[in-house]
Amino acid sequence: MSTTETRRPDSSAPQRPEPAEDNTPPWAIVTLREVMVKARDRSYLISTVVTLVLIVGAVVFNAYMANRGTDYTVAVTAGSGASVVDTAGQSASADGSTAFEAVTADSPEAARNLVSDGEADAALLQDSDGTWTLVGDEEIDSGLRSSVAEALRITVINDNAEAAGMTGTELLAGSELEDELLDGDADNALLATIVGFAFSFLFYMSAIIFGMAIASSVLEEKQNRVVEILATAIPIRQLLYGKVAGNTVLAMVQLALYGGAALLALNFTDTADMVGMIIPASGWFLVFFLAGFLILASAWAMLGAMASRSEDLNNSSTPVLGVIFAALFAGMFAEGQLLVIASFVPVVSSVAMPIRMLNSEIPLWETFLSLGIALAAAYALLRFSENIYRRAVMQSGGALTLRKAMKLES
Repeated sequence: MSTTETRRPDSSAPQRPEPAEDNTPPWAIVTLREVMVKARDRSYLISTVVTLVLIVGAVVFNAYMANRGTDYTVAVTAGSGASVVDTAGQSASADGSTAFEAVTADSPEAARNLVSDGEADAALLQDSDGTWTLVGDEEIDSGLRSSVAEALRITVINDNAEAAGMTGTELLAGSELEDELLDGDADNALLATIVGFAFSFLFYMSAIIFGMAIASSVLEEKQNRVVEILATAIPIRQLLYGKVAGNTVLAMVQLALYGGAALLALNFTDTADMVGMIIPASGWFLVFFLAGFLILASAWAMLGAMASRSEDLNNSSTPVLGVIFAALFAGMFAEGQLLVIASFVPVVSSVAMPIRMLNSEIPLWETFLSLGIALAAAYALLRFSENIYRRAVMQSGGALTLRKAMKLES
């Protein structure tokens, strides 16, 4: 009688590990896919590098032009003319960027010849009746004219005051006029204008580029029926969340790169003192940009789901483009109460509120109220877009209107 021996597994033998369960949310996988596909896109990388170079170049060039010295040569015929030019040079030397030199000519005609021959930028002549004339060739530089006009005014006041037994300072005592703003800082007005334009332009470009990328990606997957395959693996709403999150990450990273490059370039120029004022507003701009772009990204994804071809997408994107243009307009032209109202309007507030922060001190509660409104609008539109996306993305045939999409079964 034979017996069967039961063999027990050798505990010392290596055991094959069981495959670990992947708990990664589907939307995170889609997000990573969107980011990796874009990161490997050569045209995207090249355009990003080129834009960085252009931004740094523009900052350096503007700083160079702002600090570049200007030398003016003015032809005169008398001592009084030379005195006016000397006064203009003393006033201009305060900022160290402008210099004036007087060249004495034998006659008014000789002074005009110096101008026509290009040896002098202008000629300052005094007629027999005491009238002064500034002579140029084809045109007179505005900086030259304003400096000479101011110097002439000062010279005449000093001469008249001396004739009256006084000094020019005594004669003008009490005539100084100072500026005061009840809401805002006059020193930051020009800075706010320049930075506001930069914020508006960056928001406009990012909203268009990455927004259209979302809509085009959704449309392409719908046309190729890839979305039907993806729908068997992950919920449709997770696909939407991933696309929105992925392109939002890309837009934020690109925007941070552009802003960081600009601030770094400013830090190495003579305008480095402005960086301290720009950084807080730039940080808030990134925060508000996130809320505003989430709203636009949801809308772009919804438009892509309702379209059936590229022409449909171009025709239906007008409302979204209108909102983007409104943000651009608010950042470049809105002032006063209009800017205050715009800072509480979702999407538009992405540009308007940071610009207000540059112009004046904003109560913290207003900042958080505006941000809360924008985030609430982003959440509401994302949920609404989810319903439309789920209904429309699987539909083939012609383009869908919003009303038709809402009537479809989910």
